[in-house]
Amino acid sequence: MVEIKTDSSVDAMREAGRVVAQALTAVQEAAGVGVSLRELDEAARAVLRRAGASSPFLNYHPDWAPVPFPAVICTSVNDAIVHGVPTGYRLRDGDLVSIDCGATLDGWVGDSAVTFSVGTARPDDVRLADTAREALDAGIAAAVPGNRIGDIAHAIGRVCRSAGYGIPQGFGGHGVGRTMHEGPEVPNEGRAGRGLVLRHGMVLAIEPMLIGGGRDGFHPDPDGWTLRTSDGSRAAHAEHTVAITDAGPRVLTRL
Repeated sequence: MVEIKTDSSVDAMREAGRVVAQALTAVQEAAGVGVSLRELDEAARAVLRRAGASSPFLNYHPDWAPVPFPAVICTSVNDAIVHGVPTGYRLRDGDLVSIDCGATLDGWVGDSAVTFSVGTARPDDVRLADTAREALDAGIAAAVPGNRIGDIAHAIGRVCRSAGYGIPQGFGGHGVGRTMHEGPEVPNEGRAGRGLVLRHGMVLAIEPMLIGGGRDGFHPDPDGWTLRTSDGSRAAHAEHTVAITDAGPRVLTRL
């Protein structure tokens, strides 16, 4: 089921999205060589507490996961694509880090992700992260009334494939609202002109995931959550929660 939000509901989701943006900013400011992933999680928790928000990630337990998720952010480092669990791992110079964060405020959810380098960035990592953001921007630009889900998927996939990157199949964006995962699914590759017609009031999490080595293969870690590239190459993830409006896409998870 796809819920059409009222304009006032979208405004409320904007406030949840603002909290997510603040948490991601705090995490990036806290990140540095020697900082642990658990310390990054605590930085995000502090922002949620101050805002009176809760985490849709914490204790989330889908059918495929062996245990509930134990944190408020996903911390995916280097060859981890998504769903990385914060551990005691301490960041090293040159690490490529993807952080995914959500917030629930007054019953509405925001969801966003960023990828950045710690310390001295590798040129290949800069290109990979920049392309993830470019793919996200392309997907957002296609998120207008009258277009279809396939137009978003095609826009994202074209940017990723043209740059020579892989796309983990079966993972992509989704609807957002009162819960973190609602309909419809938003693939990161597809055919233009196909799928559900976009309407004013739909809210989507658009989230490209790129594999630097160019192949699509991935595998889960023993923790059952973290997904890693099969070839050991690095990965990037970018995401915003976006409202479809007659005035154009409205990004809800920016500061």
